[in-house]
Amino acid sequence: MQLLDGKVVSQAVKNELKEKTRLLTQAGKKAPHLAAILIGNDGASETYVASKIKNCEEIGFKSSLFRFDSNVEEAIVIAQIEALNNDDDVDGILVQLPLPKHISEEKIINIINPAKDVDGFHPSSVGKMVQGLPSFLPATPFGIMLMLQHYKIDTAGKHAVVIGRSNIVGRPMSILLSANTNPGNCTVTLCHSRTQNLKELCLQADIIVAALGKVSFLTADMVKQGAIVIDVGITRVADSSKKSGFAIKGDVDFEKLAPKTSFITPVPGGVGLMTIAGLLKNTYNACVQNNRY
Repeated sequence: MQLLDGKVVSQAVKNELKEKTRLLTQAGKKAPHLAAILIGNDGASETYVASKIKNCEEIGFKSSLFRFDSNVEEAIVIAQIEALNNDDDVDGILVQLPLPKHISEEKIINIINPAKDVDGFHPSSVGKMVQGLPSFLPATPFGIMLMLQHYKIDTAGKHAVVIGRSNIVGRPMSILLSANTNPGNCTVTLCHSRTQNLKELCLQADIIVAALGKVSFLTADMVKQGAIVIDVGITRVADSSKKSGFAIKGDVDFEKLAPKTSFITPVPGGVGLMTIAGLLKNTYNACVQNNRY
């Protein structure tokens, strides 16, 4: 069993982007600029956004954070996005999800300029991804692909089972793994809450991506010897022994399952870090494309 270490891979991605950004600014060009919008004070969202801003600073990106109360009017958020769309200094726009119920996630995503859609959620980005055209990929699936690439894992011809069909992870992950790329070229089964023979399908899988948000859902008896397991789950569980008062748990029963695998991601320290790496890479690419560098 070998750990797919998000710390190692994300640092490699950041080192590459830091050097590219240094060369841009050295040539008198602008550094990439990521603008983030945070609505409300959800603990997990606060942590994610703070980490994204910190990582921007580490590699020489410019970042801006726009905060709104949870009861903010939808029209005010839309006006802020439109202002960022029209700001030539801003290369990427990130609206932290989930949003309060009175704000339409679909409307907010659709109003972001596709050229600045570094989260890869805009229908234009998704359509290009499906067709295999250059586009901004959703950050978490993009990060997973970067991880597989870093560890030189041969996925061609493998059977991949993706558990979860969200537009953020499951659906795009199934598309990327089945694409005629490297990594890619998998035969993919997309599973969800209505899948009736999930255990049998998982036992056939060479690669399993667990992305359903249920702690320790994937157990050792569901995985064949030598499988590759990617744990996307990040759930806060109360833990009085921790200073924070909670522990971060994944969708995989790591301790019992890990010995059966050939490769596995830890939680924390795995996919979460790669999500930020994917976002940063999208932001750099947006800067280069939008400014025609």
